[in-house]
Amino acid sequence: MSERPCRALLFDLDGTLVDTAPDLVGTLNDLRLRRGLPALPEAQLRPAATRGALGLIDAGFGPLVEAERESLREEFLAHYRTRLWKHSAPFPEVAEGLEALRAAGYRLAIVTNKVEALARPVVECAGWHHLFDTLVAGDTTARPKPDPLPVQTACERLGVAPEQSIFLGDDERDVVAGRAAGTRTVIAAWGYIEDPSRLPHWGGDRVIERFGQLFELLPGT
Repeated sequence: MSERPCRALLFDLDGTLVDTAPDLVGTLNDLRLRRGLPALPEAQLRPAATRGALGLIDAGFGPLVEAERESLREEFLAHYRTRLWKHSAPFPEVAEGLEALRAAGYRLAIVTNKVEALARPVVECAGWHHLFDTLVAGDTTARPKPDPLPVQTACERLGVAPEQSIFLGDDERDVVAGRAAGTRTVIAAWGYIEDPSRLPHWGGDRVIERFGQLFELLPGT
């Protein structure tokens, strides 16, 4: 990875900082139970968590007409709001790692495709509202990731050039967005990776297996 000085770190939320899959999958299974269908194993649905409500609905209900799919999406989001921190939790090393990064003087931002009405409560439930300088959600900008606009917006809010930033995420769209915006990109291999064999083809600058390895990329931390 380049030795350009890093002043800011940008993070995806679900699958990178927080393991929200238990509550996302739980929400889907609650919808299935309401319809007399059995719950599906979390391990089966976990990879679909990276694709949000519609991805989980597709995985849990199969092909649907668009009107029914959209109706399920609205029901899913309404129910998820009631249980978004029931079983969710930060991934190992994340909480203490964020505190250390903040103490070291780095600017921190979240760049997620989750809408702000759902993303901000997750951050607050994790107790991280004091750690992040800004949150760019899926409905903050006109276009979500993989478009570079959310990443560019985060850098502008932080007052840091993309070239002096690192973006950590667990999906190819994070790499695409970060590279297009001009940041360095790091892949969180512990996230909701549907096909790990594809990671080398995403074009990220580095793949890390645990959050603590991020510090190896930051001289002086």
